[in-house]
Amino acid sequence: MAARLPSWAWVTGLTAGATAAVVALAVQANHGPHPTAAVADGKPSATASPHASATPHASAPPAPPAASGEGRRIVYSLGEKRVWLVDATGKANRTFPVWPGTVSPQPGRYSVTLRIQSLKGSDGVEIEHVMYFTKVSGVNIAFSNALDGSSPPPADGKKLGGIRMPKPDGAALWSFGDQGTSVTVVS
Repeated sequence: MAARLPSWAWVTGLTAGATAAVVALAVQANHGPHPTAAVADGKPSATASPHASATPHASAPPAPPAASGEGRRIVYSLGEKRVWLVDATGKANRTFPVWPGTVSPQPGRYSVTLRIQSLKGSDGVEIEHVMYFTKVSGVNIAFSNALDGSSPPPADGKKLGGIRMPKPDGAALWSFGDQGTSVTVVS
């Protein structure tokens, strides 16, 4: 009859194997491509449109609204229908227009509470890069973009909390904001 290994030996072996696999994956990831922030080569131009999406070849995006907080955060302006991605130094690395739903959050400070890669929105549109940050009168408020990159059609009286954006901006927001990332909503 073969000798049986005690359960602690199995647990120790499995733990060591899992640790080795994680280390191997971490080393492999470290050698892969790393995202880098675009570096603007000057000051914002006086003729720069505040409504243009930031691209790696554009001048520095406009500063986030005053009183939008400090540190790394997502800033959403209800009045301008615009989002800024702000780094830890307070500099906006990207800004872009958005199409808000019919239900808006109150100005204030929130954080990303849930991220979902893709799903069907409450308006029936297939969406991705969904980042929830609050709820208003039972309606979830979240950033997202349509899978096909389209802008949303008129809401036809539905209560919708989706804040949609162009597809490249949705991908940038998804890369920028993890669960717990600060979201500041201003008027």
